[in-house]
Amino acid sequence: MKRISLLSALCSVFLLTGCPAPQRAPQPTVMADSSSVIPSHFQAVGFDQLPGWREDDVRHALVAFRQTCRGRINYSQNLRVIPDRALMEEKCNTMPPESASVAVVRQWFENHFQPFKVRNEQNQTRGVFTGYYIPTINACRRRTAHCNEPLMALPRCGRDVRNIPRERIVREQMGEVLFWANLVDVQHIQIQGTGRIVLEDGTHKQLNFAAVNDMPFRSLGEQLRQRGIRPEGGFTASGVMDHLRANPALAREVINNNPRYVWFQVAAAPDIIGALNVPLTRLRSIAIDNTIYSLGLPVWVDTQLSNGAPFRRLMIAQDTGGAIRGWIRVDLYFGEGPDAHRWAEGQFHRGEKYIFMPRVYRSPVIRR
Repeated sequence: MKRISLLSALCSVFLLTGCPAPQRAPQPTVMADSSSVIPSHFQAVGFDQLPGWREDDVRHALVAFRQTCRGRINYSQNLRVIPDRALMEEKCNTMPPESASVAVVRQWFENHFQPFKVRNEQNQTRGVFTGYYIPTINACRRRTAHCNEPLMALPRCGRDVRNIPRERIVREQMGEVLFWANLVDVQHIQIQGTGRIVLEDGTHKQLNFAAVNDMPFRSLGEQLRQRGIRPEGGFTASGVMDHLRANPALAREVINNNPRYVWFQVAAAPDIIGALNVPLTRLRSIAIDNTIYSLGLPVWVDTQLSNGAPFRRLMIAQDTGGAIRGWIRVDLYFGEGPDAHRWAEGQFHRGEKYIFMPRVYRSPVIRR
């Protein structure tokens, strides 16, 4: 499902998002006190209109925002929502210290950002909020009967792999083979976009997203549904993957029918790196549509978790994904481990999204 390319440092020819060109949309406008691009999909609101704003411990969001300030923010005019670069740099240089209180950090966000409620092309304010996590799979240094699928790094520079389907990429090994793992596990880690592997000798390696082949994603569960197959565990991610593991011939056919392919790179550090090229923060980082937005912006989310509990907090947009498309679409990062898997797998609720755009500093409002 994730991530968009870290590839620019390696081969510019592989800067592929796998996304169709955005349709013509309403003409964007510019904020009065900056050159930030603000589209007509945005409606300015006050902080008192953010559900739960004063209940969130926004210090945790500030920790994640510090990572944003070390990232590669895209200020390209090809995007629809672009913060003013000078203002973003100013915010990075004026953050409160790590020891600051919740009240001080909250006031800082209120003084330096303007929240906007987001609407989609149909003028709706509610969109889909899903979740993702970091899986761990077993892998081998060499091919075996069980480890039958390569985990590959990028092909050499100059080889254009756009629109080449997964089956051919694997058959011709278009890329450097890093490790081998079970076909279904490889597909699982490719869907999540990053993950950890455990080798035969117990060595752990972190694999981060490197590139994608610019082909559409075809749901494995939907393919089973169309064949009249219902996994014992239902159409959850775990149910589908377990069924495919138990039916290897079917797994090969179904997975090859999904033409999308993801290459990886072995991380030098254990951090989980998102599309902004900074470490992700559990339950404070999100993935949004990077064909619309510059990544790095604070985002207030108002949705529910899989158990029905309200989830209202300040997040930072530091990642993206091939399936994360649209003005309101959000993917919540739940971290790693069994609990993260459980929460991410069950996450599917609608919610509202508020983008924070940097603005010229405004003096604190004195509340009486």
